[in-house]
Amino acid sequence: MSDLNLEKPEQIKPSALLIIGLGNPGREYRFTRHNIGFMVIDKLAYDLKCSLSKVQNKAIVGICKIGDTRVILAKPQTYMNLSGMSISSLRKFYKVDFPQMLVIHDDVDVPFGQIKMRPGGGSAGQKGVESTIQQLGSKAFPRLRMGIGQPPGRMDSADYVLQPFEKGDEQFLNEFITRASEAVKCFITEDLNAAMNRFNPKIPND
Repeated sequence: MSDLNLEKPEQIKPSALLIIGLGNPGREYRFTRHNIGFMVIDKLAYDLKCSLSKVQNKAIVGICKIGDTRVILAKPQTYMNLSGMSISSLRKFYKVDFPQMLVIHDDVDVPFGQIKMRPGGGSAGQKGVESTIQQLGSKAFPRLRMGIGQPPGRMDSADYVLQPFEKGDEQFLNEFITRASEAVKCFITEDLNAAMNRFNPKIPND
């Protein structure tokens, strides 16, 4: 009896991955909660030695290779509510299927400092994700939800996300962004399930 085909086939790695961070262009928005997706892309670009120097499809783009995989980092410059226009154009240009995309965005429904990676789902009111779903005509794309927590008191969520992080949160914020960068690198070098299993569990309180 032949032993052929008894081994598990090697996982085929995608030839290209599109990693998008959501945010608003402009210096006035740079350190706001809504721009944490941009912050993670900047950290990834630093870690991967990837220059974000190209302007394409209404986005700032950087391209690098990890092994045989081409990684496209992107920060749409359309403002949050129209992010999907840029993302849809980039996806078509680079011929990337939905599972090979990852959209990084802030989420008020996730506690500050927690990461939630998901294979798809609704927008939960996040305008950039909502625009992306509309433009792609699908909810089936991975995303990395960056928890920023609920606004205090009766503050409106729209005002809360456009405010900068508290000064006392700087060290924790840096650790949070670093953890998110590591999660994205796991998504790139392994897969979504590995990243979800490793980074979705809550960080225990000290």
